[in-house]
Amino acid sequence: MEDLVESILDYVRADYTDYAVMINGEWGSGKTYFWNNKIRPKIDGMQFNGKIYSTIYMSLYGISNLEEISKKIFIETTQLMDKNVKKHVEGTGKYTIPEYAKTGLNMAASFGANPNGEKINYQKFFATDDKVLCFDDLERANVDVIDILGYINNFVEHDHIKTIIICNEKELATKLKNSNLEMKTFIATYILDKQGELSNNEKPMVERIQDKIEYVFDKANDYERIKEKLIGETFEYRPEFNYIINGILMRYENDKELIRFLRENTPYIINTFNKSGTRNLRILKHSLNDFKKIFQMVNMYYPNTNYRIMQTMLIFTVAISFEIKAGKITKDKFVYIQNNEEYKSIVVSSKVFMDNRQFYIKEFDNNYYYNFKSEYRFFKFIEMYVRTRIFDTRRFKEDMEDIINTVDTEKLPGYKRLLTEEFWKISDDQFPGVIQNIIDDVKQGRIKLIDTTKLFIYFTYFVQKGLIDYNMSTIKNIFFNGMNLSSLNSEYIEDADKELNSLALGEKNLDIDDILAHFYVLNNTLKDKMYTEKANDVLKSIPMKMETFYEKFDEDCMEIPILKYYDPYQLFQRISCASNEDIMEIKDKLLERAKKHTNKLKSELKNITKLKDIIEQYLKGKETTIKTVILSELSKDLEIIIELMNNESGEKI
Repeated sequence: MEDLVESILDYVRADYTDYAVMINGEWGSGKTYFWNNKIRPKIDGMQFNGKIYSTIYMSLYGISNLEEISKKIFIETTQLMDKNVKKHVEGTGKYTIPEYAKTGLNMAASFGANPNGEKINYQKFFATDDKVLCFDDLERANVDVIDILGYINNFVEHDHIKTIIICNEKELATKLKNSNLEMKTFIATYILDKQGELSNNEKPMVERIQDKIEYVFDKANDYERIKEKLIGETFEYRPEFNYIINGILMRYENDKELIRFLRENTPYIINTFNKSGTRNLRILKHSLNDFKKIFQMVNMYYPNTNYRIMQTMLIFTVAISFEIKAGKITKDKFVYIQNNEEYKSIVVSSKVFMDNRQFYIKEFDNNYYYNFKSEYRFFKFIEMYVRTRIFDTRRFKEDMEDIINTVDTEKLPGYKRLLTEEFWKISDDQFPGVIQNIIDDVKQGRIKLIDTTKLFIYFTYFVQKGLIDYNMSTIKNIFFNGMNLSSLNSEYIEDADKELNSLALGEKNLDIDDILAHFYVLNNTLKDKMYTEKANDVLKSIPMKMETFYEKFDEDCMEIPILKYYDPYQLFQRISCASNEDIMEIKDKLLERAKKHTNKLKSELKNITKLKDIIEQYLKGKETTIKTVILSELSKDLEIIIELMNNESGEKI
């Protein structure tokens, strides 16, 4: 890296130059940091040939016209800078003027005077033979790159000003190729049509259009031509990441506990950074800032947290940051994994059964945790923080309590060990005891229904491999009865398909099919039980607690068929005792939800039909009152709902 610095200084020291030099490197790789900390300090104040050199730095990020560049050069010229602004810049050690100061200088310039009340001496401004210009972020300007390079060429070729351009040529090439692509495609197609080449079948249409675009709008060639004229040397910036990472860590020197921890674990930071496959130091900076928050929260609320857990949190924070922010994955890859147990279950099943449906998760684990042993490797609160930028304190505390209870796997129940770690990590001496503990728990129904189902898949594998001394019929009978007992204390699993599909099932197996079928029967029974309880909880508020009813109904019942789970006679009794106003409100709500969610509510059809018949029976022979009229209207709306549900397509009528 010192050779690169010296090469650039040789360019600055050269008596005569009519070219610029370019520093090319990937986004976030530290090019600007390299300029500010390695090159600029050596140029500013450098004396050569009777001149004392100084630098003028300009980021072209967001520049929308060439005039803005001129203003930036004017503002950054130290001879013309307001004394107070200059004092601020020198005092803070920053190399750019605050935006508020630029605004003031622009206003002053518009009246032809500088901020000190003196007329601007433009000759001083143009005395730039002792200046070195640096243009950064060339590829991020909103001006045509060719125009910018032509503008810079005026300084270089005519005024012989030393000029350094910092950019990412890879992104620049993409920008040149993809700019105004729709317009280019339209014009290329029009030209092909006029030339009678649209019907030519020698090449695919897409390839013909692309060739014509490159021929007509070859900005890349324009760029190469002006670059050849303007740029004398291009230096490839390949940073010494270890040095730069150590520099990044210096910003945490004021937090003694954090910096000590980061210094002790710098090899893990560098290793994770390298495994990310990117060279983006900007993402690394963001990830370490995120970890600072995580580290402080853990120390505040859980000061005795296991050191290995803290190391894993550091690796996970950096790794998940690169995976999400570098665009390597879509953000939802980890969304549906709720905890470390689910994460490890996916990883374990993919390894044990060679399942590739969760390929990404397995590769993530293999990549970032290779040769790093830790039983707790997934932190939901960290994943949520990186993905959403919200630090969920409730979720943080839930995860930390779970960590406290599970870091010592020797104390875990046998079934959790089997579901969350590779079975071969269990020693031969311990394995029979783990198996027997699981069988005892299954027989007593002490394991959740869905976990019992998952465990059966593992036991099928163990029987096939001869690892346990049970035949398949006995194991199946034990698990079948255990599932019945477990269902008495389990809850309905809404996303059971997703959870079971994340577990590899190996080859098709009739015993597994039978157990899965039994699981779905029991799970549907739990669903009916859950909705029955919900229906009773919501509908019991009619007629005495109508505000509670409206709130719960709107929040929980618009898309679930709770009327299927409530006796129509009881419902009529409650509705008929409600006020006329509330009956109208209930009527409107039932019709509105049926129109919006017909297909989801079809299972209510039988009870709604009964409710309509009950209302009509009640109204027979009754004298006309406001209530009987309103109940009659309710009956008519129920008829509309019945027709909606009988309509096979679910269309509103």
